[in-house]
Amino acid sequence: MGAIKNISRRSFVKSIGLASGGLILACNTSVFSDKEKAPENLIDFNPNLFVQLNSDGSLVLVASRSEMGNGVRTSLPSVIADEMEADWERVSIKQATGDKKYGDQNTDGSRSIRYLYTTMRQMGATAKAMLIAAAAQKWEVPASECSAENHFIIHSSGKKIGFGDLVEIAKTLEIPTEVTLKDPKDFKYIGSELRGIDVEKYANGSAIFGFDKRLPNMKFAAVQRCPVTFGTVKSFDKTEALKIAGVIDVIEIPKIDRPFGTLGGVAVVADNTWAAFQGKNALNVEWDFGDNKVYNSEEYMNMITKNVHKQGKVSKDTGNVNSAFKNASKIVESTFQLPHLSHAPMETPNAVAWVQGDTCEVWAPTQEPQATRTEVTEFLQTEKEKVTVNVTFLGGGFGRKSKPDYIVEAAILSKAMGDKPVQVVWEREDDIKHGYYHTVSAQYMKASLDKDGNVSGWLHRFALPSIISTFSPGIDYAAGWEIGSASNVPFDIENMKVEVGQAPAHVRIGWLRSVINIPHGFSINVFADELAHAANKDPLEFRLNLIGKDRIEDTQDPIKYDTARLKNVLNKAAKNADWGKEMPEGHAQGLAVHYSFYSYVASIVEVSVIEGKLKVHNVHTVIDCGTVVNKNTVRSQMEGSAVFGMSLAYYGKITAKDGAIEQSNYNDYKMVRMPDAPKIHVEIVESTENPTGVGEPGVPVIAPAIVNAIFKATGKRYYNLPLSGHGLV
Repeated sequence: MGAIKNISRRSFVKSIGLASGGLILACNTSVFSDKEKAPENLIDFNPNLFVQLNSDGSLVLVASRSEMGNGVRTSLPSVIADEMEADWERVSIKQATGDKKYGDQNTDGSRSIRYLYTTMRQMGATAKAMLIAAAAQKWEVPASECSAENHFIIHSSGKKIGFGDLVEIAKTLEIPTEVTLKDPKDFKYIGSELRGIDVEKYANGSAIFGFDKRLPNMKFAAVQRCPVTFGTVKSFDKTEALKIAGVIDVIEIPKIDRPFGTLGGVAVVADNTWAAFQGKNALNVEWDFGDNKVYNSEEYMNMITKNVHKQGKVSKDTGNVNSAFKNASKIVESTFQLPHLSHAPMETPNAVAWVQGDTCEVWAPTQEPQATRTEVTEFLQTEKEKVTVNVTFLGGGFGRKSKPDYIVEAAILSKAMGDKPVQVVWEREDDIKHGYYHTVSAQYMKASLDKDGNVSGWLHRFALPSIISTFSPGIDYAAGWEIGSASNVPFDIENMKVEVGQAPAHVRIGWLRSVINIPHGFSINVFADELAHAANKDPLEFRLNLIGKDRIEDTQDPIKYDTARLKNVLNKAAKNADWGKEMPEGHAQGLAVHYSFYSYVASIVEVSVIEGKLKVHNVHTVIDCGTVVNKNTVRSQMEGSAVFGMSLAYYGKITAKDGAIEQSNYNDYKMVRMPDAPKIHVEIVESTENPTGVGEPGVPVIAPAIVNAIFKATGKRYYNLPLSGHGLV
């Protein structure tokens, strides 16, 4: 980690919005880079992590990441508080604005804890060491005779003094160059069941989400966008819209050809959201649908399916697959098809922007405040220092709110309205029809079994429009990191080949919770189950054998996966679910195991199929995510992952006809409801390894485990989703 600095007496304090007078520590290391940026002096110092202890004993921690139900505003600060021996009841959180001085603020990829854990421990330990030194100086005793406990420094004689009473002395001290971190056995908060710091705000309604933000004289806007993705406005008639009470103006929004630029359209600005919605519906717009009007998702699926049945670009080739196939006792082949998916967060995209001259202040539920700042700066042709992005709570994100196109719309309209604050509100239909989508995919898999029923050869060929196409139009092959979860499959197979087929994009492709692991986790787990059946072996036994001997895989990733840990979560899940137990007629269990975001997750799902209808009764999930900061958060994430994965398996499907998305709301893009929710059992593996991802790795195992259980119950195996298309739900 980089040098920790005492910036209590520096003018910089004012610029970060903290109150002066306390002990303020900051760390200059870019926690998302291997290269440390050492400042010339403290005046120019750009810290990204802060601790402020005030003389009244209150402790303010700056949260640089966005809170969207992921518990990040609790987990990250609790690490500092633990090492500091602070009283959690005296901790408050200040949300950071979007600024590069905080490092990478994009809250996605299940990486916040992984990136920040060690740095935050160092920050807490440093603060504690300084308070001990301050107490030793005040008492004129050796620091070795002092210790910290629950917001006090205690001397070996028994006398004690509160943290706040030591601030004035601590502010004058040099930062220690070395500190000792706590022994994990002494953790107070890390690894505990810590209640979320924002729970009370959620419960009493005081939490401010994007929709809740209000400013004096604020206007409200709704946007009609072209039904065909990438289409543009030819002309529009605003006459009827202006007749609606409350409608103020109708403004065309330009299409901005940037990855997070606006799709363009016609906005209705009004005194209230209802008038804006009604005005939008009253607009008469003539569209130029453009070349994308030919896009038909069914025809497209047929095309990429053909592409995976012919040779593609080779991304991995070990051993000799063709020889393995030639000498096989049995060959198994399967084709998988998965549709586009929508994020569909409960809180739709929305943002408030207030442009005043060449400055702009934004209030928005965003996962990526710095990208927001960049896009608004680019539109206004101003300087980044003149754009402030305030992050509200997010009512769900799942990757959608990493893309700030909706925030740029608000900035455009505020400027057009003579610098009045404007809130842009997307209706559910806007969100479903005009978002960024999880990629559609086709996958072909072929494997050979030897005479003993072991896998001797493995071919995985897939085609999907890449996320990179959003950033570089014309890209029609998967990127390297999108290939990784197929080429780095943790199976001990001597002959293995992975190929990628061509797949041009026709919609905006964006990351969605679990990203590429959704299609790859599905096909690999379902196909492995199919191979077990072909080999006449128990799926659990077969899968453990397929993973093979304990080893650390030699991949290009900074953290290598450990097959022993993968097998461990599978064995634990099997034990917890009583795998192989006798079950009622129509009931069965299915399993899946997957490694993603450096975490190991296994799920065993119990289903019943009675009179052709599916019900999931129990989900047993085990996760190994290294050192756990907050067990409550991890358990909640696994429970949420189960329901999220079920929704995708049951109903997840976005289709297009003549270039227009056909789904519109929760009536035709459904979610699992409470009566369908199973009992979810979660075990968290105790570990001292470095912390890894939590929010995303629990999703990919759910759909394949369900499909594998259905096969065991009915003898029918499904290679494409959603299951609603098969009449099961």
